[in-house]
Amino acid sequence: MGVLYRWLVRPLLRFQDSEKAHLRSLRLLRLATALPLGGTVLKLLYHPRHNVPVDLFGHTYKNPFGLAAGMDKNGIALRGWERIGLGFIEIGGVTQHEQEGNSKPRMFRANQSLALVNRMGFNNEGSEKIRRRLDSHFKRHGRPTVPLWVNIGKSKITPLDTAHEDYAATVLALWSFTDVFVINVSSPNTPNLRELQNDDGLVRILDACCEVNRQQAKENGTQPKPLLVKVAPDLTNEQLVHIALTAKKNHADGIVVSNTTIERPEAYHKQDAKAFSQTGGLSGQPLKQRSTEMISQVRQSVGNDWPIVGVGGISSPQDAFEKIKAGATLLQAYSAFVFEGPSLSKAIVHGLKDSLDNEDFLSLQSAVGADEQPK
Repeated sequence: MGVLYRWLVRPLLRFQDSEKAHLRSLRLLRLATALPLGGTVLKLLYHPRHNVPVDLFGHTYKNPFGLAAGMDKNGIALRGWERIGLGFIEIGGVTQHEQEGNSKPRMFRANQSLALVNRMGFNNEGSEKIRRRLDSHFKRHGRPTVPLWVNIGKSKITPLDTAHEDYAATVLALWSFTDVFVINVSSPNTPNLRELQNDDGLVRILDACCEVNRQQAKENGTQPKPLLVKVAPDLTNEQLVHIALTAKKNHADGIVVSNTTIERPEAYHKQDAKAFSQTGGLSGQPLKQRSTEMISQVRQSVGNDWPIVGVGGISSPQDAFEKIKAGATLLQAYSAFVFEGPSLSKAIVHGLKDSLDNEDFLSLQSAVGADEQPK
C-alpha cells in the first residue's frame, strides 16, 4: 500500500494546495472510521501485525511510533489514527484562545527533498472548544485505546510575561482528557515564542503547569500527568543542554527533540527552492541528522533516566532505529505521513522489530541509547 500511495496519491498532491490537501486527508480519515466496516478496513490494511511494547509515562505503549503535533491540531480524526496502528497520538498545538493563525498560503511542500515548510501560527479552535470535542468523543466512543498527548502553545494575543498563565489555562481545560502534555516553546511561527526557552520563561511555565497538574491530580485522586518540553533544532549544543537540564531540574518529565527549523538546506530542484524561500519552520528529511544529533547530545548530558521523544525526518525504519539507538524512547512523525501515507506506521513498527531481532536486543528499551554506551 505504501508503493501505491507513492505512485498514485503523492503525484496528485502536487496539483493541490498543501493545506487544503492536508484538511481533505484528515476528513477522509475521519469519514473512513464513521462508515460501516471502514475502521476494520483501515486496520486490516495499515495496522502493524506485531507489537513493540514500551513502558513509559505510566502506560504500556503498543509500539513507540506516534503522531507528532501539527497533523491533527483539533483532534478530529482520533479513531482513524488508532486504526492505522500508531502507538500514541499527539494533537495540537492547542492555545488557550481560539485563533486563525497566519494568513494563507502558509504550508508548502518540497517534494524532492521530502520536506514541508509551514508558518501556520498555532491555528486551532482553542482549549475550550477542543475540550468540548474531546468530551463528546470520549462519551460516544470511550477513551482512545492508545495514549492521547496534547501539545500546548501560547496564544498570540497573550504577552510573554503572562505566557505561563496561558499555558496553565490550557492544561486545566484539557487535563481530564490528556495522558501527556507537551509544552511547546519552540515553534518559529508565533512571534517571540522561542524567547520562552530561556530560564525565566521556561521555569515560570513549568511552575504554573505543574501547580495545575498537582491540583487536578489531588482532586481526582490520581497521579499528575507527565509534562514534556519541546525544543527547537536551531539551538547550539550548549543551549540545548542548558535547557534540558533546566527543564529536568524544574520537574519536566522528558523532552521532545525537535520542533521545525528556520534553517534551510541546499535545494537541488526549482520547486524545492521555491518552498525553501518561504518563511516558517521546515520539517521532514532535511531535519533528520540534526534531530538525531540533538537526541544524542541530550542523552549524554542528562543520563539514561530522563525520557527523550525523537521527531524530525523519520520516514523509514532505519531513520527510526537510528533515533532509538541515539537515545530516544518514543518516536513521532508528521511530514513523512504526507509523503509516505498511512502505511508508514506499519513499515516503521515492522522494521523496528526486525532491527531489534537482528541485533539481538531483548526489548526496544534495551536498545535505547545503545550507540551512546561505552563500547
